[in-house]
Amino acid sequence: MHRKPLFFTACFSFSVLAAALVVSAQTEKKSTARPSAAAVHASAIVIDTHADTTQRFLDEGFDWNDPLRGGELNGATAKTGHLGAEFFSIWVDPEEHKGHYARRTLELIDAVKQQVAKHPDQLELATSVAGIEKAHRDHKIAALMGIEGGHSIEDSLALLRQYYALGVRYMTLTWTNSNGWADSSGDFTDKSIPHTPNGLTEFGKDVVFEMNRLGMIIDVSHVSDRTFNRALILSQAPIIASHSGARALCNVPRNMSDDMLRSIANFGGVVQVNFYSGYVSQKYADAQKAMQPAITKAKADRIAKNKAEGRATPQHELDLLERTMLDRIPRPPLSDLIDQIDHIAKVAGVDHVGIGSDFDGIDGQTPAGLDSAADLPKITAELMKRGYSAEDCRKILGGNLLRVFAEVERISKTIQSTERPKLTAVQ
Repeated sequence: MHRKPLFFTACFSFSVLAAALVVSAQTEKKSTARPSAAAVHASAIVIDTHADTTQRFLDEGFDWNDPLRGGELNGATAKTGHLGAEFFSIWVDPEEHKGHYARRTLELIDAVKQQVAKHPDQLELATSVAGIEKAHRDHKIAALMGIEGGHSIEDSLALLRQYYALGVRYMTLTWTNSNGWADSSGDFTDKSIPHTPNGLTEFGKDVVFEMNRLGMIIDVSHVSDRTFNRALILSQAPIIASHSGARALCNVPRNMSDDMLRSIANFGGVVQVNFYSGYVSQKYADAQKAMQPAITKAKADRIAKNKAEGRATPQHELDLLERTMLDRIPRPPLSDLIDQIDHIAKVAGVDHVGIGSDFDGIDGQTPAGLDSAADLPKITAELMKRGYSAEDCRKILGGNLLRVFAEVERISKTIQSTERPKLTAVQ
């Protein structure tokens, strides 16, 4: 038997060792390399806390798998955008449905559930953090519901409880209308409308307590500053703003001051950034305000013309007219939306910002390049360009909302172990 020379053996061993070290170094370099924005986005549970697609389901016969037809959210765009969970808005027009808010609320809840029933391979009804996580494991979109406007409960804690039982997991205390027990930013300066002395009446305080007890998230988008402050003080659980922005960048009443952003953060809550250009960009908001008299006149002229011809003017006709006129205003760049997220992250902390698109409720008036849910990955890409880490992005995309939701659930269990439900009579 021939033996290899010792020199050859030593050289061979050194070569193997060197090769192993190179492979090890390459593996280490690969493992520490920054992941791509696409990979980060796909790895997150992307949660959007506000879409008005519900009204399309009910009023237009729109199906989850239909083409967008002017909208921003459907099955195809949700899949492309890696949407993990959607809070479908249960919004009742306070004028059109006056006298039967509860009926309209129930019909909207049913419309969401009908879509889930029709598309069990794509949608999964969720009412908890565990439900969202299960839907994610099942490779489905978690469908949740949030009531937009406290007038839906018709001053009844019993209705509030029943909405929770049907699956509603947040409620915006007001919409643009004050409701008698909470004040709205939409009409707070209107002296012809009665407002509360302290932001919430005694019944309003009962609503806050009962939402905490049930485990329903308190949403302060749309409320007046005074109601915001009162709700924050009274709530035992963290609160959210499901679709709002930063007033420092776009000074409109619907957005929040830096003090408000810090207050939500100090109590563990989260601000979900609205995609509506009128809340994102000051330039757009100013142009929209300047155009409002012309829009009002055009609507009045249309109503008068239709009346002269012996026909009524449906709301969707007026909405289309307004949208056509607003389309003349240039859309702000996507960077303006990222500025909003970035500002809130810097003021409140990266643990206290998320996304609440308002898709299908803002008539296509989104920043340029953000035309539908399919474009959600662009947000992650832009955040990473600004230096946000993969973990930061996962928090913003949904992790922060999950943390708040879990804390609301935890506090609810604690309250239920010691407190009975309030039986306040109908006001």
